[in-house]
Amino acid sequence: MLDFAAIDFETANNYRGSACSVGVVVVRGGEITQKMYELIRPRPNFYSWFNTRIHGLATEDTDDAPEFPEVWGSIAPLIEGLPMVAHNSPFDKGCLEAVFALYEMAWPGYVFHCTCRAARRAFPALPNHKLGTVAAHIGFDLFDHHHALADAEACAAIAMRIL
Repeated sequence: MLDFAAIDFETANNYRGSACSVGVVVVRGGEITQKMYELIRPRPNFYSWFNTRIHGLATEDTDDAPEFPEVWGSIAPLIEGLPMVAHNSPFDKGCLEAVFALYEMAWPGYVFHCTCRAARRAFPALPNHKLGTVAAHIGFDLFDHHHALADAEACAAIAMRIL
């Protein structure tokens, strides 16, 4: 696969539609052509301590951030016609579907591929297939795990290697 968009969401709480940040890496012709990171004011606008502990974001980080429709308005043209790639794609696709539903936006039918599933097939001997483990295995330095752009970059590197 030479053309795709790698995507990663972080959520504010246990509701999948509570996206608070998104990272997108656009790959065309097997080369990274664009990267985008945006904070999102989540709905509902509260953070669980568990989620904040994982990604470090809290209410004060996103109080002045745009809501999802505005953020997606700038992402959608970049990824138009591209398949989406995510590590553990059921989570990220679920976030995207939930936030589309929350804002009553028409679902455009994005097609998702999962680098976690692909890594299980490509590297069955790894002790696990978490993003950091697979990234390290292919020689990618995931320096800021759980930052949406860093995770999307790792996912793109994995996809370019095995998809």
